[in-house]
Amino acid sequence: MPPRKTAATASTEPPRRSSRIVSQPKEEAKAAPKAAPKAAKKRPAAAETEDAAAPEAAAKKAKSGKSDAEEDAPEDESDGKLAKIDIGDVLPSVTLKNEKDEDVDVAGLAAEKGVVFFLVPKADTPGCTTQACAFRDIYPDFTSVNYDVYCLSADKPAAQTKWQTKKELPYALISDPKRVLITALGAGEGGKTKRSHFIFEKGGKLLERKMPVKAADSASLALEFIKGL
Repeated sequence: MPPRKTAATASTEPPRRSSRIVSQPKEEAKAAPKAAPKAAKKRPAAAETEDAAAPEAAAKKAKSGKSDAEEDAPEDESDGKLAKIDIGDVLPSVTLKNEKDEDVDVAGLAAEKGVVFFLVPKADTPGCTTQACAFRDIYPDFTSVNYDVYCLSADKPAAQTKWQTKKELPYALISDPKRVLITALGAGEGGKTKRSHFIFEKGGKLLERKMPVKAADSASLALEFIKGL
């Protein structure tokens, strides 16, 4: 039998460690230093420009009186074009120049009288001169039945004035360089003007069109039609 350990002997022995692991309380996480506030991202220059332009755009829109939908709507691609003019249709309102380089509202030409438009391919060329002089020679016969005569071509006013003076043409000449009215009348295909004439009654309704027509016959045929009304 082993001798009993005395109290002194027991006190010199190291204390026995428990095999059971005691979970130690985790050390409280040290408070992380607060992150410095992020600097505001610099806005792109384009955005700043848009913001600067916004008040100005709003002012312009308010001045125009247009809604957002109207402002954003695409432009009408048909601007500068006229619908085709058929028998029975009314002469459209379009502004062209006369030989004096003055603005002329075409629809207004037929407000008080009937009108005859005769179309020529090019001023001061042989065939066109024949046609123009034929209308010149019987011009009083048209005015006597309350009809005015106009020569319509794609020539510039300066060229028309020169031709008018040279041949003593008593009627006005209408310049349609973009062939807006000429094309609407059906005489402007292929970038050229077809020799023809068109008769509109007072008020602007189209009564007669002759296309093609011979240069020497255009004036007499137009007058014959009017007298037959």
